[in-house]
Amino acid sequence: MKTVTPARIRRLEALLSDARRVCIVVHTHPDGDAVGSGVALLAYLRGCQGLAADLLLPDPAASVLDFLLPENGVTLASADPAGAVSRIAGCDLLFCLDMNGPGRAGDLEAALRASAARKVLVDHHPNPEADWFDLAFSETEVSSASELLYRVLLALPGVGRADRLPMEVLTPLMAGMTTDTNNFANSVFPSTLRMASELLAAGVDRDALLDALFNSYGESRFRAMGCFLDRLMHITPDGVAYAILDRRTQAEFGIREGDTEGFVNLPLGIGRVRLSVFLREDEGHFRVSVRSKRGVAANRLAAEAFHGGGHACAAGGKLHFPQDIPDRELAAQYVETVTARFMRNEAPSQDTDRI
Repeated sequence: MKTVTPARIRRLEALLSDARRVCIVVHTHPDGDAVGSGVALLAYLRGCQGLAADLLLPDPAASVLDFLLPENGVTLASADPAGAVSRIAGCDLLFCLDMNGPGRAGDLEAALRASAARKVLVDHHPNPEADWFDLAFSETEVSSASELLYRVLLALPGVGRADRLPMEVLTPLMAGMTTDTNNFANSVFPSTLRMASELLAAGVDRDALLDALFNSYGESRFRAMGCFLDRLMHITPDGVAYAILDRRTQAEFGIREGDTEGFVNLPLGIGRVRLSVFLREDEGHFRVSVRSKRGVAANRLAAEAFHGGGHACAAGGKLHFPQDIPDRELAAQYVETVTARFMRNEAPSQDTDRI
């Protein structure tokens, strides 16, 4: 369903016209799309609309995305929770980007739900909590929130073309779209390539952007990648590759936020692998990434086994201990059990809730 319609754009115009203070919120563990769309909207609201605006990141993004962040206007909620809550309470217009509902904002959810501000959604994930918002731009047939936001901005009066937006808007939009498509490896639509072409024509330096996004990691990422492929990755008879990165191994390699970005995609280069599951241990749970080849529903597995969801070939969730499994050491057994049943077209039964 196309949601960037003239009627919705007129509604957005009215909301912007009435706004005095704006907050932008993205999902927890913000990736390139969350940061890119958030920074782009922040630059547009401040530079093109003259509005007072703040971008709230629930927790830190990967350090390779630091180059996108402006010197001011961004609040890290995990470092300043009171400040983040105060900004939400003090705004009269609230944007939620790259998340299908306030629950994806982690510890900021309660503040979002308590807010009396008008609320706007720009998101590309399935099952949006659209009724909670005053205005929702929500489409799944789009590469990223950054691409959808780009289309929204182009539709606003006085824009119409990419070259009428400042580079502070265009560059983070290109970054968000590039990272969410894994550099055009997945979730690419005709509109995605049109966007890329238009941004290049408008002057975005894609070479410099790719260098910053993909060639600026620390040495620890690549040593951990070798460990991932050599020691951690297992392949089941059903064509499922899985790996579990526990906290001890993270400490061994000095893993930081963002260092394992893309690891889950690597096993899909193996011909017989149809599904890849990557678990990274956090406090009291594993963060789960699921990727699949066409015809295998990653989002269905994420929903059935990991309290998650997402796109058909790219999804995520969490595995808690002791709630879902009695002990963290049983994670591998759980993954093998649920994926075997899933790949044989059997939904997980109740006895897999606890191994």
